[in-house]
Amino acid sequence: MKRLFDILASLTALVLLSPVLIAVALLVRVKLGSPILFRQTRPGLHGKPFDILKFRTMLDAEDKNGTPLPDDQRLTPFGSTLRATSLDELPELLNVLKGDMSLVGPRPLLMQYLPLYSKRQARRHEVRPGITGWAQVNGRNAISWQEKFELDVWYVENRTLALDLRILLMTVAGVLKREGITQDGHATAEPFAGNDNKGETP
Repeated sequence: MKRLFDILASLTALVLLSPVLIAVALLVRVKLGSPILFRQTRPGLHGKPFDILKFRTMLDAEDKNGTPLPDDQRLTPFGSTLRATSLDELPELLNVLKGDMSLVGPRPLLMQYLPLYSKRQARRHEVRPGITGWAQVNGRNAISWQEKFELDVWYVENRTLALDLRILLMTVAGVLKREGITQDGHATAEPFAGNDNKGETP
């Protein structure tokens, strides 16, 4: 049921939001240049890699050594607006349609985080990653990594279609309020550096 719902909902959303997708794509091309889409390898179901699709929000600015500048120096006001409204996430509907992602599930993070998870935290990969999730509607980037992972695992252990619908409704409300978009002192969120105590829950 969940996969069927994902297919029907993502296909419907892509059709209904096609004018928005085209408009955002044109604006990204004008304001940030090419490529329009940001692609990055992320871990999916059971940690299997896939390429996530998002609208680009940052400039390709580098220092004199060719190293990309920090996020806060590459993120433009236009890019910040895309993130605040979650419009940058819309291309992920293609990932959902393809089967790499679900509408609801733990957010797909970076490949380099995989060896840093505790056994319990790694359970977040027992389901497909989502465009939105229980952690996103309960703090998003305003809460700690450990809190996010606990919320992710709670979702894995308690997921139902009814819970997914609740999360989708809460996501819409959160986007309108623009809550939890960034972490204090960071353009987005502080990188995950692992657990001092391996994040194990007694």
